[in-house]
Amino acid sequence: MAGQQQYPDLDSDDITMPGTVDRNEETVRKGFWSKLQRNLARVPMADQFVAAYYAAFDPATPFRTKAMLLAALAYFVMPFDVVPDFILGFGFTDDMTVLLTAFGLIRSHVTDAHLERAKETVEKLRAEAKNTE
Repeated sequence: MAGQQQYPDLDSDDITMPGTVDRNEETVRKGFWSKLQRNLARVPMADQFVAAYYAAFDPATPFRTKAMLLAALAYFVMPFDVVPDFILGFGFTDDMTVLLTAFGLIRSHVTDAHLERAKETVEKLRAEAKNTE
């Protein structure tokens, strides 16, 4: 129809990632694991953070889902946010809110395999942290 705007199919294999999603992906790849390891004891629900990471980088995850997860994970990685991470008891509440909101919206794309792998990874990280104390 003439005059009607066409929207791209964001789940198409032919579409390239917009710059913002690319920057979020780079931020997450560079900083996620180090930030998680530094703050593992203070990050409740680390399993969900790691499951979101695995889902975001799973080739089977749809583009929109990846974009949302990468944005939430980039927020976690960024050193400056609404509630600074160093504030005892409250530092990760905004990060958790952002990630859990994204997680809830895309829950159907976080598979049992993502969750199981995340649980194993977090257990391993906690064991390693305990052994270095």
